[in-house]
Amino acid sequence: MDTIASLFSFITTPVSWVIVQFHTVYGALFGPDTGWAWGLSIVSLVILIRICLIPLFVKQIKATRAMQTLQPEMKKIQERYKNDKQRQSEEMMKLYKDTGTNPLSSCLPILAQSPFFFALYHVLNSIASNDTIGVINTSLLQSAQKAHIVGAPLAVKFTDSSSKVEALGASLTDVRVVTAVMIVLMSASQFFTQRQLMTKNVDTTVKTPFMQQQKMLMYVFPIMFAVFGINFPVGVLVYWLTTNVWTMGQQMYVIHNNPTPGSKAQASYLERLHKHVTQHNKVSRRRDRAIVKAIVAKGRDRNEFERKFINGLSKAGLAAQADGTVIKSETAAAAQAEDGTPTATGTPKRQQPKRQSKSQRQSAAPKAAGEHEPKTSLTKSDEPEDAKPAAAAKKGGAKPGSGTRSKAQSGQRKGPQRPKSPSKK
Repeated sequence: MDTIASLFSFITTPVSWVIVQFHTVYGALFGPDTGWAWGLSIVSLVILIRICLIPLFVKQIKATRAMQTLQPEMKKIQERYKNDKQRQSEEMMKLYKDTGTNPLSSCLPILAQSPFFFALYHVLNSIASNDTIGVINTSLLQSAQKAHIVGAPLAVKFTDSSSKVEALGASLTDVRVVTAVMIVLMSASQFFTQRQLMTKNVDTTVKTPFMQQQKMLMYVFPIMFAVFGINFPVGVLVYWLTTNVWTMGQQMYVIHNNPTPGSKAQASYLERLHKHVTQHNKVSRRRDRAIVKAIVAKGRDRNEFERKFINGLSKAGLAAQADGTVIKSETAAAAQAEDGTPTATGTPKRQQPKRQSKSQRQSAAPKAAGEHEPKTSLTKSDEPEDAKPAAAAKKGGAKPGSGTRSKAQSGQRKGPQRPKSPSKK
């Protein structure tokens, strides 16, 4: 343990110095030997570290989205060179180089945070072992040993014996309950963070092995935290729970304001943006202008949600510009709104003529040829000459040609009929 602690001595001293500075501030408010003073010092250390890691977190987001975009190409390379692992690796590296993507960038925040985690672990372990470390002298060591968080000393673990716990002025039951609750909260926050990433911020249009890996990690990481958590001191559990809550909140902020293209989060974001733009006829925030600019630049490569957003703006009489702004455009609204709905200015659009059926076209054809409409029985009109023999035939007075004309009107073929063959007797 001393060998490992010496390896992290370059970071142990700065971490202990930061904790002592925060303890000085909180000790003046809550008392130097209280759990509030030491617990808030650890929480403040987490916040300070995570603020410093925000640039790496931004790189992580960009790298993760770039990897999601490259998954189809990577799958093609794996299938093409599945029997040649060396060529497969060379093509992968060439793909990363051409696109400027680094697979390790998605792990940068975790890798950068690991030295601080191990340094804090050794600082608290030294406090439990009654050893001074870094800038923590004997008086600060005794003060930290007296500090309790909800009845559990900072330096105890779930697996510690009752004698060690009682030596620090606590009961084993309190320590087990507090550490168990913190481990459950730590695992639950990790699971929820990974779950909201999978369900809301993943491009649903592309099915890749990357999604299966993320789904597996969603269940593996909480189990790992639960297994290793029983060996963490209470102070380290405070640190890890705080950083998980920070990650969860940071992830929610990113999903809400800068979602992954093609994800459910992007659909919700574009709906909110469309409502805001149509109400105010402008894009207010710089971040929103950047997203609109990226959507316009995609052209035909837009996904379903982005096309719906652009069409919605057009129907509202607005047009997105290349710089991310929107302007009023009646021509765009006329090109998109073909259903006769009123636009933002209130003028209805011209409806397209309805297509007539075949029977309607046939009934309209005689009118176009100049024929008269059929008269009702109550209307007196001059009957044509050839209609009089037909009327006479109905009364019994058959006239020449009336039989042929009545047959033609009944649907039989006009002209001379073929004589019937004599029936056989």
